[in-house]
Amino acid sequence: MADKCDLCLLGLIILSSLLTGTSGYDHVFISFGENVSLSCNNALSDCNSTTWIYSNSFSDSAEVDLITGGIKNKDSERHERLSLESDCSLNIKNVTEEDYGLYTCRQYVNGKQGPDADVSLHVLHVSVSSSSSSSSSSSSQTEISPGHSVTLSCQLYTDTGFSCDYWVRYVGVELLWVNQAGVDLKTDSRYQILSSSDQYRCIILTLTTTLLNEDDNREWRCQLTHRDQLETSVRYTVKYSDPADTASETEVCVSAGSLYRVIVIIVEMAVFSAPTVILLQIICARRAGRKDSKHPEEIEMPTILE
Repeated sequence: MADKCDLCLLGLIILSSLLTGTSGYDHVFISFGENVSLSCNNALSDCNSTTWIYSNSFSDSAEVDLITGGIKNKDSERHERLSLESDCSLNIKNVTEEDYGLYTCRQYVNGKQGPDADVSLHVLHVSVSSSSSSSSSSSSQTEISPGHSVTLSCQLYTDTGFSCDYWVRYVGVELLWVNQAGVDLKTDSRYQILSSSDQYRCIILTLTTTLLNEDDNREWRCQLTHRDQLETSVRYTVKYSDPADTASETEVCVSAGSLYRVIVIIVEMAVFSAPTVILLQIICARRAGRKDSKHPEEIEMPTILE
C-alpha cells in the first residue's frame, strides 16, 4: 500500500515539475492586450537557423510555422504582430485570447536539429456584460448607470493537455477578484463569485454585482497567482456618465431648437410680407408721380371770403 502511495506521489512530483517548467517546459502568463517575449533557451549566436512553431490542440491545424530560418512566415494570421529579437526570442504584440498555446523554438546546427525549447503561453482575459446591454465587451472601462447589474468574467485560456483540476490543486494556479486595496472580494457579500471551466478556458471566475452610486470610478482586478506569487492581472473600472454634462447637452439642444424656430418665423414673415411691401411701394410711387405732374397754376387755392 505504501509503495502505491509513493508511486502516486512521485507521479505528482513529475507532473508538477513538467507544468512549472523545471524540466525545460516554460510557462508564461500574460494579460489580453499586452506585449510578451518568449525566450528560446537553446538560443545560438546566429538566429538564421531558428524556427518558431505554434501549436494548439483546439485549432484546426496541428502546427503552424511562425518563423522559419529567422524569417517571419507571411502566411501566418499573426505575422504582423510578431518579431524576432537578437537573442532569438519571439515577441508578440497586443496579445489576444487566440494566442494561447504551445510555442516551440527549434534550431539547427550544421544541418542537425538541436533540442526543442518549449514555452506554453497562457492568456488572461476579462469580458463585461450588464443588464442594460445584451452584448458583452472586452473594454477595461464601461459607462453604465447605478442600479444595473454587471457581470465580469475573468478567463484563463490555456492548453497544456492537463485538466484544470491539476492546475489548481497541484500547480497552484488561482484566479482572484480583488478591490483597489487588494482585498479578496469573496469576503464581501454584495458580490457573487462563481468558478467554472470549459473546453477552451481552464478557469472562469465570474463576478456579479449591482452597481451603487459610490461605485463610480471604482476599480476591480482579476489577479492570476502561481503558488501565491502574482503573475498577471486585468483591471476593470466603472465609469458613470456625468448628469451635469447630460443636462448641459440638453440645454444646448433646446437652445438650438428655439433659435431654429425663430429663424423659421422670421423667414416666413419676410416671405409673406414681401408682396405687401412691394404693393405699398408701387402705390406711393404712383401718388408721388401724380403730384409731380400737376402744373403750379392748376393747384387749387382756397377761396378767401371777404
